[in-house]
Amino acid sequence: IQERGALGFERHYHVTDPFIRRLGLEAELQGHSGCVNCLEWNEKGDLLASGSDDQHTIVWDPLHHKKLLSMHTGHTANIFSVKFLPHSGDRILITGAADSKVHVHDLTVKETIHMFGDHTNRVKRIATAPMWPNTFWSAAEDGLIRQYDLRENSKRSEVLIDLTEYCGQLVEAKCLTVNPQDNNYLAVGASGPFVRLYDIRMIHNHRKTMKQSPSAGVHTFCDRQKPLPDGAAQYYVAGHLPVKLPDYNNRLRVLVATYVTFSPDGTELLVNMGGEQVYLFDLTYKQRPYTFLLPKKCHASGEVQNGKTSTNGVSNGIHLHSNGFRLPEGRAHVSPQVELPPYLERIKQQANEAFACQLWTQAIQLYSKAVQKAPNNAMLYGNRAAAYMKRKWDGDHYDALRDCLKAISLNPCHLKAHFRLARCLFELKYVAEALECLDDFKGKFPEQAHSSACDALDRDINAALFSKSDNAEDKKGGGPIRLRATGRKDSISEDEMVLRERSYDYKFRYCGHCNTTTDIKEANFFGSNAQYIVSGSDDGSFFIWEKETTNLVRVLQGDESIVNCLQPHPSYCFLATSGIDPVVRLWNPRPESETLNGRVVVDMEGASQANQRRMNADPLEVMLLNMGYRITGLTSGGAGGSDDEDSSEGQVQCRPS
Repeated sequence: IQERGALGFERHYHVTDPFIRRLGLEAELQGHSGCVNCLEWNEKGDLLASGSDDQHTIVWDPLHHKKLLSMHTGHTANIFSVKFLPHSGDRILITGAADSKVHVHDLTVKETIHMFGDHTNRVKRIATAPMWPNTFWSAAEDGLIRQYDLRENSKRSEVLIDLTEYCGQLVEAKCLTVNPQDNNYLAVGASGPFVRLYDIRMIHNHRKTMKQSPSAGVHTFCDRQKPLPDGAAQYYVAGHLPVKLPDYNNRLRVLVATYVTFSPDGTELLVNMGGEQVYLFDLTYKQRPYTFLLPKKCHASGEVQNGKTSTNGVSNGIHLHSNGFRLPEGRAHVSPQVELPPYLERIKQQANEAFACQLWTQAIQLYSKAVQKAPNNAMLYGNRAAAYMKRKWDGDHYDALRDCLKAISLNPCHLKAHFRLARCLFELKYVAEALECLDDFKGKFPEQAHSSACDALDRDINAALFSKSDNAEDKKGGGPIRLRATGRKDSISEDEMVLRERSYDYKFRYCGHCNTTTDIKEANFFGSNAQYIVSGSDDGSFFIWEKETTNLVRVLQGDESIVNCLQPHPSYCFLATSGIDPVVRLWNPRPESETLNGRVVVDMEGASQANQRRMNADPLEVMLLNMGYRITGLTSGGAGGSDDEDSSEGQVQCRPS
C-alpha cells in the first residue's frame, strides 16, 4: 500500500517467536556439484548468489526457486566468498577463493572483468560498503587485509592492515565485515581469540600525513613508525579465552574467529569463535574483561594494606579491571531485595526444581528468562551462577564469575555469591586471587569459616599453590599469560600487547553448537531488530537463540554433515543455508496445517551436550567419528567441558536460593 510506515512495520514484525517455532524447510536449490561455501542476498532480497567448491557461482531467484545464471568464475580452487558490489544494479559480483585470487564479474555478460592476485594465501572473505560504491576489501590467510578501488586502472590493491606486523608471520585473517550504519568501521577476525575493530578513515588519514611529512623517509633507530595510528584499532575478546589458550594449544584445539558481523543498527558485533562459542559484543556500553592478569601488587597506593583494604570499599587484593567496581567491604550499603512478582517467582521456582533434578541447562535458561525481566535481582544471578558451575561447559565458570560479581554489586551481603566467586576464581586458575577471596569471605561471614565447603576449597587452593611453587620462577618476568609468544614467527609486537590489554569483554554468550571442523562457519543476527542469533554447526544442524536471554529456542537439521552458511533475508522471515551438501536450502515459517517437520531436532539439550563433548574431544577422535567409528568418550557420558570438576561441594555453594 506504499504507506510511509509500512516498511518499518514489516521489518519490525517479520521475525517473531511464533514464526521461529514454525520455521521449516521450504525448498532445496540444486545446481552445484560441490560444497556450497558462501551465500549472499542482494539489497532488495530478490536475488541470492552462491559460491562453491566447483568454482562456479550461481545467481538464484529464491522466491520462485529458479536458477537465473551460472558461470565459472575463473578460479582454480574452492570459492569462499561472494558479494554483490553496492550501487552496481546487482550487475557486479566479487568472488574470493582458495587460489589466493579475487575476481570481479559482470553478470550481464557472464565475464570476469578484473582478476587480482596480490594475496599469497587463501582468500576467505570479501566485504563491501554502500558508502564506498567502487571499493571493497578482502581478508586472506597471508594475514593481510587489502582494499580495492575499481576506479583505478592499475588493477592492483593496497594493504590496509598487515596483521603480521603485530602477530608474526603465522597469523591468518579469516573474516571481515563493515559496519552497516557507519562504513568507516571494519571488523576483522583472525587466528586467536581476539577480534579487531578498525577505523578505516583514521588509517587513511594517518598514511596521508606520513606521505606529506618532509621527514617521512628519514627514520632513526628509536623513531619507529607505527603502521596504525593510536585509536584506530580496538580489540574485543571473551575474557576467559586468553588464559585458556595454552591449555587449548596443548590439546590441539584451535581458536579462530570464523565469522564476524554487525547488528543492523551497527551497535553490536557478533563473532563465531571457532573452537569455542558464539559471542556478542556491545560496542556502545563496553566492559572490560573480568580477568586478573595484572600483578597483585600494582594497586594504587593506600588501597591495599597487608592484604586488607582501606575503608574506601575496595576489596583486599582482588583487582578486577571489569567495569570499575570491586568487592565491597563489610555490610554497608546493602540494597534491599525487591520481591519478584508472582509470575517471575514461579519461573524461579521452576528453575530451582530443574536445578534439583540436575537439569543444569534448563535451570540456566529459566533463570536467564527471569533475569531479563528482573535485571536487578541479586538472587537470580547467584542462582544462575550455581547452575553454570554445575554444568561446567566451556566458559561456564567465567559466566558464573560474572554473575557472582553482579550479585555482589546488587547485594554485598550475598553469602553464596561471595563463596561461589572464590570457587570460580580457583576453577579459572586464579589460585592466589581465589585464596584472597576466600579469606575475604571468611572475614565477612565468620560463621561459615569452618564449613565443609570452605575447608574443602581451602585444601584445593593450598594444594594448587604448592604444586605451582616449583615453576613460580618461570612465570616471573614472563608477562601476562595472554601475551606470551611461543616462537619468533608468531612473536607479538609491543603495540599488539597494548591493544590486547585494552580489549573489551563480551555481553552475551550462545552455547550449543560445535565449530571445530571448518573455518568458514557463520553466525548471524536474524530479524531487522536482531531479535535472534543463528549459527551453523559441525553436527549438520543450525541453532537459533533468543538474543537477549541467550536461550536456545530451535535446532533444525540443515545438512547431512556440516552447516557453514546462514544468511537471513533482508526483510522477510526467510533464511538461506548451505554446507557440505551441494545444495542451498531455504527456510521459512511453514503453514500451521503442516504438522510433521522431520528436520526439527527435538532433543536440543542432548544435541548441545553432544557438541560440547565433540569440542573437547581429541581431534583424532573427531576425525574417526566423522569416518563412522564410535568413540566411547565422545558418544556417551556427561558433558565434560574443559573446566575442571569441583573437587568437593558444599551447601553454601550448590543449592539455589
